[in-house]
Amino acid sequence: MRALRTVGAALTLCAAAWLTAAVPAAADGADSAADTKDGAPTEAGTNFRTATEIKPGQKATAAASTGDYLYWVFPAAAGQIPKVEAELKLPDAASRHGSATWQLDVYDGLRRHQPCASGTPARRAAQQDGSVTVSCTLRQVRSWSERWANDPLQGAYYVRLTVVDLPAEDLGLPIDAEVEASVPDAGGAHADGGDVTPLNPVLRSGTAPGTDAEPSGDTSSDSADDKDGGIPYAVAEPEDDWGSGWWSDRWVWTVIGAALAALAGVGGYTLTRGPRFPGRPPRDA
Repeated sequence: MRALRTVGAALTLCAAAWLTAAVPAAADGADSAADTKDGAPTEAGTNFRTATEIKPGQKATAAASTGDYLYWVFPAAAGQIPKVEAELKLPDAASRHGSATWQLDVYDGLRRHQPCASGTPARRAAQQDGSVTVSCTLRQVRSWSERWANDPLQGAYYVRLTVVDLPAEDLGLPIDAEVEASVPDAGGAHADGGDVTPLNPVLRSGTAPGTDAEPSGDTSSDSADDKDGGIPYAVAEPEDDWGSGWWSDRWVWTVIGAALAALAGVGGYTLTRGPRFPGRPPRDA
């Protein structure tokens, strides 16, 4: 009985420690989700170098013209699955001359086109449609990859939204775009080892990451990174670094495994121990 009480106390302490660790992780996630609601971008870039940075969970909007190339960029860490969804509000049907095909493309930090594992990256909108929605879900971001592979790696991811097929008379008509990127965690069961430098391009040419070389040309920039002496990158480093964070569902299975191992040890000891005598052994033993 004493052994059972000891194991019960140990299990109680393990459960308390696990719950104590889980509550701050959930609170941090709620706070970050609340913070992303404010300060969402209201414009988009026109190429890779001028792409507008958005945070995961933000709904970025932009007013543009039909035929423009709209660019956004967001960070994705190892173990996450990037998902992008865009909704376009089209001009009045009376001002359009036919159907149009809208396309959503996602590129990594090396500007390699990443195929969609699911979603509808291209959709044709009929002339009477008032809006169209396109989406793309990438494969899980990996922390390493072979040189010849096209696996998604941690770093910056560019979103490009444009029309690829429409009547020439419809070029220049006003549109409203809304884009949202999310990066849910794939879970500890899908984690992979290794580590590579994040694919986070430098915005200003002439400066290489990790070097003390000064950029060539005009350096009279007013950006905050330049004033602080840092290197401006495409996206800011996530709060949890370029990993998926310290919390993982592997912690849950670790605690469950430890509890089962403790119970198995107590059960085995109970079954294999010999008879115990409270006092002196019998005289006839």
